[in-house]
Amino acid sequence: MAKSRKLEETLSVLAQIRENPVDEQAIATLRQTLKSKYSVAVARTAKIIGELGIANSIPDLVAAFERMMVKPAETDPGCLAKKEIAETLYRFEYGEESLFLQGIHHIQMEPVWGGQEDTAAVLRGVCALGLVRMNYPDVMNELADLLADPKPEARVAAARAIAYTANPQGVPLLRLKVRMGDKAPSVLSECFTALLQLAPVQSLPLIASFLVNSEEQVCELAALALGESRLNEAFLILKNWWERTINAQLRRTGLLAIAMLRQDSALEFLLSLIQEGKSVDAKDAIASLSIYRENTELWQRVEQTVQTRGDDAILRYYALNSYPK
Repeated sequence: MAKSRKLEETLSVLAQIRENPVDEQAIATLRQTLKSKYSVAVARTAKIIGELGIANSIPDLVAAFERMMVKPAETDPGCLAKKEIAETLYRFEYGEESLFLQGIHHIQMEPVWGGQEDTAAVLRGVCALGLVRMNYPDVMNELADLLADPKPEARVAAARAIAYTANPQGVPLLRLKVRMGDKAPSVLSECFTALLQLAPVQSLPLIASFLVNSEEQVCELAALALGESRLNEAFLILKNWWERTINAQLRRTGLLAIAMLRQDSALEFLLSLIQEGKSVDAKDAIASLSIYRENTELWQRVEQTVQTRGDDAILRYYALNSYPK
């Protein structure tokens, strides 16, 4: 009970520091709290230091990280403190590779119901970004290993970090990964996005090939990645795929992806469906364009097109989509 009360008091003090302007006494308190035996308090402190930009606390952050690498499952259950420390050091553009290398290689097995679980996946991802930011010379090999990590969170972070490098050397790694597939949809999605950032035009045919994947979810991920790319060439790819697709859910996703392109030709196509397309397609087009409800000019065009059509069912559907859900 006493330990719990002490932790509550510490967290209360941290909350007050977070809400009020920082003075020398507050900074001293934060530095002292980084030495706490409560990893939750250390994690909260590291986050506050990052938010307040107290960069002269870097040595204290590094010392806390190293301390929690000793018997890590005991000193920092769940890797909470080490993750927050790494994120803050990343924000401060910390340039010593040893800490980030420790973190990207760290595996922390902890007991869970029915066995053990690695709780360090997010830490590995944060440290990957740290190595990229500091231009670590061997970073691509580290990211290649992380792309094969057993934990999906780490693989997602690896793909994101490869995109962050802006280095075309990462393209073959990402292409290989998507060709091999992944059980976690989030990993494929991040790889698609990274490819379209690093090599947009060259990656279009590869991403487009997944529009006809046997798994519906993979098709949707590919379509949404193409929509997010906002590439001019993506419009015809998505439009032609939508016209050939008979699956109702995929057709809805296709129109949403087309709307996400934010291109005049794409928007005109969707408006034409509202004006003269089949009823179901008109409704799907309205739903896809509802992401622009805050764009008064465009949403008024949608309303005018619906009214010009004069279909009561579509007018009612437009009304339902005119308010945030």
